Amino acid sequence: MKLNNKFFLKVVFFLALRCVTGLPVYAQGCSDAGFCTLPGLKPKTDTTTYTYTLKIGSNIGSADNNISVWGTYAEISARLHAKMQVHAKVSTLAQSGNGISVKGFSDVYLNVSYQVVPTLSFLVGSKVPLTNGNTSRNNVPLPMDYQASLGTWDVIAGLSYNLRQWQFMWAIQQPITQNKNSFSAEEYPATSALANFQTTNKYTRKGDMLLRIAYPVLVRKKIKVTPSLLSIYHIGNDTYQNEVGSNVVIANSQGLTVNATVFIDIPINKKSAFQLNGGVPFVVREARPDGLTRSYVLNLEYQVRF
Repeated sequence: MKLNNKFFLKVVFFLALRCVTGLPVYAQGCSDAGFCTLPGLKPKTDTTTYTYTLKIGSNIGSADNNISVWGTYAEISARLHAKMQVHAKVSTLAQSGNGISVKGFSDVYLNVSYQVVPTLSFLVGSKVPLTNGNTSRNNVPLPMDYQASLGTWDVIAGLSYNLRQWQFMWAIQQPITQNKNSFSAEEYPATSALANFQTTNKYTRKGDMLLRIAYPVLVRKKIKVTPSLLSIYHIGNDTYQNEVGSNVVIANSQGLTVNATVFIDIPINKKSAFQLNGGVPFVVREARPDGLTRSYVLNLEYQVRF
């Protein structure tokens, strides 16, 4: 693999440059509805067999409408036996922009992964919201861009398949409940930046499908770089309810988002490591009313196994 090292380092440099310069592109990114960073649906870089793995991490990103985002999370995995693991994750999110700053707990993720054969695993799980997606300011509802959670209870199912060095992941995340968001742009004066946001009163969000292709490369001693291509397809147009109580389809909210992501794993010792990952978009949905738009995402994670 040494012949490819320079190419993959160039990919990493390019992605870092895109993130730092903040080029005007937007994507659902890795701060999506949640499943692209779950164990089993992001590139597998750890081959150890410790019983427990604890991860804590923090991420920053640039969202739509001049909003900056900052998230944190804690995650624990437990190996029940050689083929089965259970995972739990809790996250927070803070947003700031247009004179508004909000923060709060986001979601709890619970899932189980099972290795059918050495090359094939599947997982099932759920996302449980810690807020109802209707944070307000001065008793006036805020748009989805300022919500710490989508406020939906989701089910998640996925598969992971390895073909030599290549890793393929597919998953679906489907809301089974909707949030309580009641934001209407008409409630804000024309001089307010929020008057130009998408109305999401009684917002109904469709599900997402994920396809990821990854290829890990050992570039220097034990440092591993894993570029991946992450595609997320929003499987239907979302809707909201207008002032007369009619459901309105949000045109072009269905569609495909394609992101380039890279993971860099740096071991400290046998039991702990750092992971840096980032993502930038190449293809986007035209309408993104859920507030998940990101022009870049950077994440730093510390892992300890015991």
